Formats: sequence, structure tokens, C-alpha cells
Amino acid sequence: MDLLNTLVEKGLRRELPTREEALAVLATSDDDVLDVVAAAGKVRRQWFGRRVKLNYLVNLKSGLCPEDCSYCSQRLGSKAEILKYTWLKPEEASEAAAAGVAGGAKRVCLVASGRGPTDRDVDRVSKTIEAIKEQNEGVEVCACLGLLSDGQAERLRDAGADAYNHNLNTSEGTYGDITTTHTYADRVDTVNKAHAAGLSACSGLIAGMGESDEDLVDVVFALRELDPDSVPVNFLIPFEGTPLAKEWHLTPQRCLRILAMTRFVCPDVEVRLAGGREVHLRSMQPLALHLVNSIFLGDYLTSEGQAGKTDLEMIADAGFEVEGSDTTTLPEHRAAGGGCGSVCGDGDSGGCASEAAAAETTAAPSGEASAARTDLVAVRRRGAGTDLAPNA
Repeated sequence: MDLLNTLVEKGLRRELPTREEALAVLATSDDDVLDVVAAAGKVRRQWFGRRVKLNYLVNLKSGLCPEDCSYCSQRLGSKAEILKYTWLKPEEASEAAAAGVAGGAKRVCLVASGRGPTDRDVDRVSKTIEAIKEQNEGVEVCACLGLLSDGQAERLRDAGADAYNHNLNTSEGTYGDITTTHTYADRVDTVNKAHAAGLSACSGLIAGMGESDEDLVDVVFALRELDPDSVPVNFLIPFEGTPLAKEWHLTPQRCLRILAMTRFVCPDVEVRLAGGREVHLRSMQPLALHLVNSIFLGDYLTSEGQAGKTDLEMIADAGFEVEGSDTTTLPEHRAAGGGCGSVCGDGDSGGCASEAAAAETTAAPSGEASAARTDLVAVRRRGAGTDLAPNA
């Protein structure tokens, strides 16, 4: 297929595809999905070999968020029966993090619900970062605390944080449809604050919220422009009790096409398979390892993932290897500070979010929508905030 050959060549050169090429990946048929995976897999192996980086989530504060993000089980007005608790103590968070590190995680992601941290919250998280670093030599720590105020990213960096996560989630044109209590521009500003402070920026998306193919391309092109080091790709977990509980639009094949498109647009970036993989990819999760080079180990914030042991077996059985703490994740040119957005070819579209929002047509997703698999949505009842052992 000429399209795939062209995309492989561009990916090996770190050149931006055109919008039309990215849309064409999403429009390929289920009959061609293995060809798409094979092509994107060549790009993945060029920059990351067969390594898989493991990340572990610690939910520092769960539920009771004042924001109204429609996809979130912790949102204002959510009726999802999730765990709710206030801030973990630094020693509690460090103990939870240690379980993930023992399971092979190279990065610990510290997450707290809320619009953004107060200065007191930053002090609290700083102490937690210090406790984790003291107990786990060489571990990376990423903070995810919401919208940042001036100076907070620098304080987290000084406390030992390596990265900051703040996802764009969806396109600028449709952002107001899923959240009204803050804006897309607010999110972009926080990613830029992390960049400016010298933190490794982590920003991604959520697929499966009823968005069009154009929306998916818009947000991935916008991420390319922002130039984060890591791009988590989440698939909506339709929690009962949230506005998007009935959104079951994803098939395993569509998930693979979305991951492949993200890899082609962000060839040398840490593309992370994140929340919802068990729900929507199901038995096809191993194929996704040919597209991504990073996954979350075990459970998520408010939902349970598959057993950590199963994750490790899946990686080994698929012929991949867990990335060690002594290995630099990013290719040398990115680790040295040369980001994709600043050095790659411009392509035909330039990746401009305002241009992307002007698309006039919507490509119909290939394949039928998945039947609702509510049996696969399991609320987390173990780990942080409970007396039960974590899944790692």
C-alpha cells in the first residue's frame, strides 16, 4: 500500500505526515489493520527497538473534583461509585510507589484530582516526591496535578520531579463539548509551563468520546506542535454515573488504527498505551505493543487494570522486553533536547490547530461499534487509599 510505504519513510525521517495521510490511516478497513500495524511497527522499532517502558500510577487524592470533565469518574456531580479519599501521606504514597517499582515500573506518576494545586498542595507533593526518590533510587517521577500557576512547575522540578503530565484530551474545536469549567487554552498553557521549567512534558488524548476522525487528527497534530516527550493514548472507560457512560464506539481494530496514526505523527516520541486498553483492545492488546513503547502497569486511577503479572507475561510472549532503569527511553536526538516539533519537516499542513479545526468532512469509522462491555469496567478497590495490596 503506497500510503503505508510513504508513512514509514516519513516516520524514519521524523517528517510530519499530511493531514490527509493521517486521516487515511484512520479510514483504512479492518482487512488492512495488520498491514497498518506492521508499517507503524517499523517506525516504532527504528526509534525504540523492542523495549517497553513501564509506568505506575499512584492516585494521591481521589474523587470530589470541582471540574465537570464529562469523561471523568471523579468529576463534579459524578455518581460513579469510586473510591474517595483526601491526600495520601508521603509515606503512604511512597509505599504505593514502591509496589510499582518492584513490579518493574521505571516511572511513577503521581496524580491528584482537582482543578490545580494550591501552593500548600505543591509543598505536600514535593515531600512525597522526595520520599519516593529516597526509597527508590533512579526512579522517574511524573506529577499530574491539574492546571499550574506561575512558579509551581519550577518548585516541583526543584523537589525532584522529572516530568509533568497534562493531557489535551480532544481537539480544540470540540473541547467545550466535554468540559466547561476550564478551556483548551488552559491546558496548553500548563504544558508550556512544564516545558519552560525544564520538566519533561507529557500530554496525550482520550479516544472514544464520540469525536470524529478529524478531531483525532487535530489533537494529535496539536500534540506534535506542543512537542511533549511522551504522549499517552487513553481509550474512554465509560463509567456508569458519568455523562459519557453510553459511549461505546471503539473496536479493537479502531484502537489499533488510532495508535498507528499517533505513531506516524509522533514517530520518535514515547507513545504510551494508557487507560482503557483492557476494555477496548481486549485480546488484541499484544498487537498494540508493536505501536507503542510504553504502558501503565496494573491499575489506573479509579478503575482496575489487568494483573501486573499478566502485563509482564504479555510483553514477554509478544517478543518485547521491559526497559531497564539504566536505559534512556528517548532517542539520543530527543534526549539531548532536540524535539520533534522543532526539527522535523513541516509536511503539508504545518500541524496548526486552527487549520485543523476547519475540516469540513467527517470520515466514517471503519467497522462496527463495539457492544457495551460494562463487565470489563471494574472500579478500583485495592491499592492507594485502601487496606488491600496494590496490583503491580
